[in-house]
Amino acid sequence: MKTTILQLADELAQLEESLLKATREFEVYLNPLPESQIVSAINLIQYLFFRSKDRKSLQECLHYYGFSALSNSENHLHRQLQTIRERLGHVYPESALNPCTYKFSRKKLEQNSKLLFGKPAQANMPVVMVTFASDFADNPELVERLLLNGMQVARINCAHDNEQVWMDMIKQVRLAEEKTGLSCKIYFDLAGPKIRTCLLAKGKEEGKVKVEEGDLIWLAETNEGFSEEDVVISPNEKGIISTLEENHRVFIDDGEFSGIVTKVEPGKAAVKLIRVASKKGKIKSEKGINFPDTELNIPSLTEYDKACLPFICQHADLLGYSFVKTPGDITRLSNELKKLALKHPPAIILKIETPESVKNLPALLFEAMKNPPFGIMIARGDLAVEIGFGRMGEIQDQISWICEAAHVPVVWATQVLENLQKSGMPTRSEITDAGQASLAECIMINKGNHTIRVLKTLKEIMLRTAGHKTKKRFIFRPLSIAIDFIESNNVYRIEPVPENK
Repeated sequence: MKTTILQLADELAQLEESLLKATREFEVYLNPLPESQIVSAINLIQYLFFRSKDRKSLQECLHYYGFSALSNSENHLHRQLQTIRERLGHVYPESALNPCTYKFSRKKLEQNSKLLFGKPAQANMPVVMVTFASDFADNPELVERLLLNGMQVARINCAHDNEQVWMDMIKQVRLAEEKTGLSCKIYFDLAGPKIRTCLLAKGKEEGKVKVEEGDLIWLAETNEGFSEEDVVISPNEKGIISTLEENHRVFIDDGEFSGIVTKVEPGKAAVKLIRVASKKGKIKSEKGINFPDTELNIPSLTEYDKACLPFICQHADLLGYSFVKTPGDITRLSNELKKLALKHPPAIILKIETPESVKNLPALLFEAMKNPPFGIMIARGDLAVEIGFGRMGEIQDQISWICEAAHVPVVWATQVLENLQKSGMPTRSEITDAGQASLAECIMINKGNHTIRVLKTLKEIMLRTAGHKTKKRFIFRPLSIAIDFIESNNVYRIEPVPENK
């Protein structure tokens, strides 16, 4: 039997009561927040509760009776629900109406984005971040052209070059600003832990080793006890080997080589290669290694990162935090920044690039809300390898929706128009991806030989997409991130982190 209008009204009343109850149950997250973040935090809690259940039947019923199906209400869920109930005859006292209206939420996100990235070149269009290559440091003409073609944020990666090169890059940006009259933010990426291949035995001298599917390779911190014929690779970070277990997956070089841990012994682990996608089949030094099934006991903030902070904070507007996983990681970075006694510390961009950071996204958002403004970067390179390429589309959407609920700006990063950047010719699929990227507040492009062409193409895509900016989502099935947050019996609590650690 079809739900009657009275039954629908009753279901909406129960839903609203459940939203208010969830807010009370998770108010521990609200207490330490500044007043400016309370409305956004409440909306985030309510959205997470809403998305922890299957809402398809409710949406279909709302659509049947001609009401909003709540498909575009991430940023003002409760108030949208109240508006529907008002249309059904319910009368609210003014004090009971949620202040998080559609207009408020749009303005809040725009303000937060402007605080981070500056005013966009055109309304309803994202800001563009450009990754600097080493040779940008002595190419003033190119940097000036980048500004003229839409760059509003210059990205400097601390994993490469040194302070002198970084300073030269910054000087080129400032010089270009003076010449063009345009402004540009400076963004520094912390290097984070360098989990990279280091050949210790076979292939050590050449820096690469030939392998095939079915081969057995070893992960170890030293080459002691191995023969010259063994392929031995160090992950270049201490403490990883001891955390591995049998059947844990290991990905090398962005998933070009896939393996399974078959045996763990003191100081070493055997890995059977089950897939070799590389045409040449050669594992090279200095390539990334991912352990998607392993909880790595290595700090997100390294000693090298700490050493870079004084220089970064002297020059940066934005600071990218690599491989952040837990709220405690944010606390550690905050403690380091406090030591520098900064009047105007750079705003933090949390890079979501591991399964743990995806699962902990709500807790990361609440922790970061203590020190606004901040943003989230969907770092799709490592994230795709870690969670599996098949889930990437789903997860990047979930991250975007949850950040929208929190009114937090998103940076869409990694391989945007990558083929165009490298070869001068885009693929059809990456044009579609760039259109999807236009829904974010900022788009990051990697370095390459065709950056100006990428900027021009991206601008054209964004202009065409701007008129269709509103996201369309018709079915609210449960989100795994929301389920994990709402159904956990224990609220994610953070132990104080001593400042000397």
